[in-house]
Amino acid sequence: MNLNATLLAQIVVFAILWWFTMKFVWPPITKALDDRAKKVADGLAAADKAKFELAGANKRVEEQLAQSRNETAKLLSDAEKRAQAIVDEAKRRAEEEGAKIVSAAKAEADQQAIQAREALRDQVAVLAVKGAEQILKREVNASVHAELLTRLKTEL
Repeated sequence: MNLNATLLAQIVVFAILWWFTMKFVWPPITKALDDRAKKVADGLAAADKAKFELAGANKRVEEQLAQSRNETAKLLSDAEKRAQAIVDEAKRRAEEEGAKIVSAAKAEADQQAIQAREALRDQVAVLAVKGAEQILKREVNASVHAELLTRLKTEL
C-alpha cells in the first residue's frame, strides 16, 4: 500500500468519526454535563438558602429561649412571692390563734382564781366561825349571823 493512500484513508475515517461524534455522541454528553452543572448550581443555591434559613431559625430559637427563660424567671419569682405571702398569712393566723388561746387561757385562769378566792372565803368564814365558837365556847349559828358572815366574806 501506498503511504499517501493510507494517510488519506485515515483522514477520511477520522473526519467520519469526528462528524459522527459531533452529531450523535457529543450532544448527549454536553446535555448531561449541562444538566449536572445545573443540578450542582441548584444544590449549592439550596444549600446557601438552607444555611441562611438555619441561621434565621437559630436566631428565632435563641430569642424564644431567652423569652422562655425570662418568663420562667418571672413565674418563679411570682411563685416565691406567693409562697412568702402564704407563709406570712399562715404566721399571722397562727399569731392570732395563739393570742386567742392565750386570752382564753388568761380568762379561764382568772375565772379559776375567782372561784378559788370564793372557795377560800367560804373556808375562811367557816374557820372564823369555828374559831369564834371555840373562843366563845358556844355554838355560833350561821343562819343567825349570815349578814355578819357575808360582810366578812366581802372583806376578805
